[in-house]
Amino acid sequence: MGQKYYFSWILKLHLLLVLIQLVDSGSTIRFLPGFQGPLPFELETGYIGVGEAEEDQMFYYFIKSESNPEEDPLLLWLSGGPGCSSFSGLVYENGPLAFKVEAYNGSIPSLVSTTYSWTKVASIIYLDQPVGTGFSYSKNPLADIPNDKGAAKSVHEFVCKWLAKYPEFLSNPFYVTGNSYSGIIIPIIVQEISNGNLLDRKPPINLQGYLLGNPVTDFNLDHNSRIPFAHDMALISDEHYESLKRSCEGNYCNVDPLNTKCLKFVEHFEKCVSRISKAHILKPVCKETNQHLLSSYWANDKSVRKALQVNKGSIREWLRCNWDMPYKRNIWSSVPYHKNTSIKGYRSLIFSGDHDMVVPFLATQAWIRYLNYSIIDDWRPWMIQNQVAGYTRTYANKMTFATVKASVLYWRRAHE
Repeated sequence: MGQKYYFSWILKLHLLLVLIQLVDSGSTIRFLPGFQGPLPFELETGYIGVGEAEEDQMFYYFIKSESNPEEDPLLLWLSGGPGCSSFSGLVYENGPLAFKVEAYNGSIPSLVSTTYSWTKVASIIYLDQPVGTGFSYSKNPLADIPNDKGAAKSVHEFVCKWLAKYPEFLSNPFYVTGNSYSGIIIPIIVQEISNGNLLDRKPPINLQGYLLGNPVTDFNLDHNSRIPFAHDMALISDEHYESLKRSCEGNYCNVDPLNTKCLKFVEHFEKCVSRISKAHILKPVCKETNQHLLSSYWANDKSVRKALQVNKGSIREWLRCNWDMPYKRNIWSSVPYHKNTSIKGYRSLIFSGDHDMVVPFLATQAWIRYLNYSIIDDWRPWMIQNQVAGYTRTYANKMTFATVKASVLYWRRAHE
């Protein structure tokens, strides 16, 4: 009787292990529509529930490092907006996939491998946040409108629960990374994680620092730097710039309605730059390019949603950037959070495409100077294959600033 019970127990345990393996492998994706053959890297997708009763379902793409996932850094990537899917980062910025440049013919757009992916040296979680972005959704139709502080708390909760699901990555160096509007919430997330660790969170998150590209940081500073940037780039004349400085006294946004001279010169400035893209001054104003639209064609295909294991009925149309998503801004400057993280000694890399007029590098340099840390590695070029790719300097608070020559960081709302 005992032996029979023993073998019955063994059989049940075996079936349980098989079931667990099936559940675990269910999130692993080996083939994607539009990509020929098996994926040359490990991709997993899924949802993590956060908030009250886990009503907010946050969708993520996870790609393991192609080098040494057991020891390589673990990165969380957040795209800007707010409301832009992290899939933008995956296929347009730093991921191992890209859309093949070809005219759209109505079929599933083709995907190809990249050679420049950060996943060559790091594991990356691409997260759709806040809820209402990409494939992330809420089960509660009356959910509160997301805001900066709430979004940061939700991402912190996501990270804690994700690491509970993947405890093998708890010891990996962890970095919070992103661009554009995420420059507002990432410093808050870093502070949330740091405070959580100080409260003896078990086990602690191995937070090492953060990375930001063309980050929205201080709305007044970012906006007011556009006119000096335009002058430096010869988009407006010396005389026009001097008139703007005299009449507006450095305040080019929220102009006093009674200051008619300033309003007149600002209006003239807007006309001067109306035919170029503020996000990339070398390009004309345009709507979504064919290359950008390919992501929408791809992500809205039924076979793609099935492959990504998107919950049926969770969203209607996938949008690369959901500009109509309700959102409340309640942080107008993240500089105090940068100051706090500097005091705690976290590493940071802040980089700016030097042809971006939405968040000009002048603004980024200004708030970095405000932190008042000494320079330990002064201005110098950084190179790619013996060519100058930009310029960089490093500060005593472990912060490095770098420009990316003749470039820009995408997926930012043009009228921020």
